[in-house]
Amino acid sequence: MRKTSLALAVAASTLGLSQVAFADFIGDSKASLTMRNFYFDQNTKNTTNNNGEASEWGQGFILNYQSGFTEGTVGFGVDAVGMLGVRLDGGGRNTKAGRDRTPGQLFPLESDGSAVDDFSKAGATAKVRVSKTEGRVGTLMPKLPILVSNDGRLLPQMFEGGMITSNEIDNLTLTAGQIEHAVSRASSNSTGLSVAGGSEASNKFYFAGGDWKINSDLTAQYYYANLEDYYKQHFAGLGHNLALGEGSLKTDLRYFRTTSDGKNGKEAGYSVGGYTRNGNGKIDNNTWSAAFTYSLGSHAVMLGHQRVSEDSNFVQLNQGGIEGSSGASVYLLTDRLVNSFTRAGERTTFGQYSYDFATLGAPGLKASVAYLKGTNVKVAGGNDAKEWERDIALDYAFQDGALKGLGLGWRYGVLRGNVPGQSDADQNRLIVSYTLPLM
Repeated sequence: MRKTSLALAVAASTLGLSQVAFADFIGDSKASLTMRNFYFDQNTKNTTNNNGEASEWGQGFILNYQSGFTEGTVGFGVDAVGMLGVRLDGGGRNTKAGRDRTPGQLFPLESDGSAVDDFSKAGATAKVRVSKTEGRVGTLMPKLPILVSNDGRLLPQMFEGGMITSNEIDNLTLTAGQIEHAVSRASSNSTGLSVAGGSEASNKFYFAGGDWKINSDLTAQYYYANLEDYYKQHFAGLGHNLALGEGSLKTDLRYFRTTSDGKNGKEAGYSVGGYTRNGNGKIDNNTWSAAFTYSLGSHAVMLGHQRVSEDSNFVQLNQGGIEGSSGASVYLLTDRLVNSFTRAGERTTFGQYSYDFATLGAPGLKASVAYLKGTNVKVAGGNDAKEWERDIALDYAFQDGALKGLGLGWRYGVLRGNVPGQSDADQNRLIVSYTLPLM
């Protein structure tokens, strides 16, 4: 720590900043090392020789540093992240068995289709703060309705760009920015931006929006996004909590309107993947969902429904054909372990039951089971298709003792259906994670 403080002080003097102005930069700094051991297994059911299966095991390390801000009317700071993924077993193509495994699950692939032994990625973010407004330029991992950084594998997905977040008005958070590149969860390389099925890059993703906390129980959201030459998207959301008897009822309403932009549907490489009514890959979609969760003590029951309009699939930013299986997330309650239920025309009814074992004397132990059924899926020149998924999750976090902070997780998902080009699958994930504070 002494060497670090001295080095920062020297740097501050070089920039003409006093040690007093630099104090909060150092004093408010935080650093941590997250270690994640991840086993991923996917067993496909209706493919030749089980093509598409995956069985991979890896160890991930995520080093995070967040500085404070220098003192003064305008404060400056810097964040940094470094990631390393090490292959422990499996991955890539099993040439001896003649089977093609799903690429990009935990590791990048070599030119011969085998998984790399290890891979790494890193990024830095410059930040500035004026009053209650903060600007960030560099590496970003946003969690917004119109853009969600995927963290469902060994290492998270990263984006490169700039973002401003303002809380100048009480109970109102405003956000705006531009994303130019992405680094997928199983890659070290920065690529352009696309949609699922798109093979041409767009380096311009603009977004703006806000969250308004109307009162302690009601929040309204609106966001706009534009992926140049692919789509324009509007999002409106409403969340409400209501005390009901001895429990509470949470309402979650979401609506997306997504339309074509620029070259989408007009030029090769800019078409969306999957079914489109006009057959040219043009994006034209309305998607809405409503979910209601009743919580009582250790129990929580959620019921919901989602509808995707029939002209095209629901889309959000992806790395498309540019990065293969990039693993994008979408801001939908149906974005689950194996599937996301976003196909044109799809009508999905879903439910989930969750239980917290703390009342039974096992704090830190939680379990849930979910079921989703999608019908009316539009397919080219044929009858409507359907699909369903069942998920089980079990998590335990040690609460005290030498293992405090150690987390254990198990995920099990089953997907079945008759959607053309989609394989039935059983998927298991085992995750052991621990975050070590460094400063």
